Amino acid sequence: MYFSQRGVTLVELMIGLAIVAIVLIVAVPAAQSIIIKNRIVAEINEISGVIQFARANAIDEQLNTIVCPTSDFSTCSSNWDQAKMVFGDEDADGARGDDEELLVATSLISASNYVAGPAAVIQFQGNGSANAQTTLIICHNNKQAAYARALTVSPQGRVRVSRDVNKDGVHENDSGNPLSCP
Repeated sequence: MYFSQRGVTLVELMIGLAIVAIVLIVAVPAAQSIIIKNRIVAEINEISGVIQFARANAIDEQLNTIVCPTSDFSTCSSNWDQAKMVFGDEDADGARGDDEELLVATSLISASNYVAGPAAVIQFQGNGSANAQTTLIICHNNKQAAYARALTVSPQGRVRVSRDVNKDGVHENDSGNPLSCP
């Protein structure tokens, strides 16, 4: 006898759809969390790299070097969600002059994240030290502490990224307290 199959039964179709639905329910939220964390890590790495570049430039050139957020790549602002620029502050006035070269800049932060930082610029002296200890906190717009990451610049100019020391899913600040999103 010869039997040819031309399709699937309704029961087979429903079982297949149920399996696909279960896989989507389990996989999509986990993938979304991974995407959010990876985007935040990429942005913190970009900012960290720019800050480390500024410190290295200050040491190499023996010149005050400034990192600050900017909307126009000419003036500094206090909104750390904007692009960040680095320039050598040749006249030591804390602002970018027309004759001061823009050394490097970052892109805008992702629309799904935000950065909370100081009102002041980050300034490195020729010996590599920073003007003050500075902490930048990067968060997802949903403000969940599990996505918060901190970037700290010490007075000596060292850059540190927060870590989850106690492995509870939330990174801690330098004092060991869990990070929270402002």
